Amino acid sequence: MKKEIRGFTLIELLVVIAIIGLLSTMAVVALNNARQKARDAKRVSDIKQIQTALELFFNDASSYPTIGSVASAGAIAYSGTTYMAVVPSNPTPNGTAYTYTGLGTFPSVTGYELTYTVEGQVGDIPAGFHTATPSGIK
Repeated sequence: MKKEIRGFTLIELLVVIAIIGLLSTMAVVALNNARQKARDAKRVSDIKQIQTALELFFNDASSYPTIGSVASAGAIAYSGTTYMAVVPSNPTPNGTAYTYTGLGTFPSVTGYELTYTVEGQVGDIPAGFHTATPSGIK
């Protein structure tokens, strides 16, 4: 009696390996896109949180802080009240550091500019360099 041995052929194995490779490549591309969108969402969220802390500062001090008092990884505080314990920094990779510029000198800093970049479109905000002011995000 002859015993028949069954198994996969070389071509069948190569086809399965090629399909797995294609699927894993598509998954990596989708993951990188999701990471970029997450970094951009964090950037916009960070800027909005900094703006909120600056407005709270303005309500108490009747002025915005000077440049030196708002630094990345610093704090936004006035007269014993901390509005933001740690000022967030730009998520890496890509993008530029958040920069704050107070318009005027303390105690009469009447405005500010926060600059930041996004890699892709976030809601109504297109990719590229942007400025946030007391009137909103431009």
